[in-house]
Amino acid sequence: MIQVENLSKAFSLSRQQRKEVGTDAKTITAVNNISFNCQPGRIYSLLGPNGAGKTTTLRMMATILKPTGGSIKINGYDVVEEGVKVRSSIGFLTGSTGLYQRLTPNELTKYFADLYGVDKTVYETRKDELYTLLDMHDFAKKRIGQLSTGMKQKVSIARTMIHNPDVVIFDEPTSGLDVITAENIINLIRNCKEDGKTVIFSSHIMSEVDLLCDDLAIIHKGNLIHSSTMEEFRNQMQSRSLTEEFIRIVNDATVGV
Repeated sequence: MIQVENLSKAFSLSRQQRKEVGTDAKTITAVNNISFNCQPGRIYSLLGPNGAGKTTTLRMMATILKPTGGSIKINGYDVVEEGVKVRSSIGFLTGSTGLYQRLTPNELTKYFADLYGVDKTVYETRKDELYTLLDMHDFAKKRIGQLSTGMKQKVSIARTMIHNPDVVIFDEPTSGLDVITAENIINLIRNCKEDGKTVIFSSHIMSEVDLLCDDLAIIHKGNLIHSSTMEEFRNQMQSRSLTEEFIRIVNDATVGV
């Protein structure tokens, strides 16, 4: 379970950054006092335009960034005070995480399994399940530096999931991928739900949201402007499509600023 309460994050701006942004303010607020809960066995989607604060929010969940205000609890553990316990219970996937180019997928997944203290027998079973689901067996022994973008994303996912985390955080997991690779990842997210995991993913692809999500929130300029179940979202729609409704909600919030 993920519990987010009155969460905020502000970044300090250097003199050069203030000049580039065109502001005299010494800080900029990326996330502004947002609250929501993600439940086990459900898929929660965090939506928003580029720069809305989605990645910042997910990175605070993953203990990469420290909140300026408010709190996040994952499986009852506070991300600031109990960071080690949080990291042991989550899997975090982001496209900006680098891979060790000289290692093979086998070597990298084994390295991370060892970091998490995964038993050798459990590791072999878990690895085979993930490789089969993601169709990774054919390139498991190739150097990561020789792999395509889609293959590398699969390696990132295997590394993220090798310790079988209770909570899974995906930051735009299919961005820039081919259709087949994206479908592999969508199937993985579905499996996480079936296994009773807590899943949150950020996206701006409404077709994925339509396929996967049970609950959703829309964040814009750091503010939470919509929160509901997917069923409620559809029932309250004023537009012809999910994409148009998303745009309408964002535009209405922009006008209200």
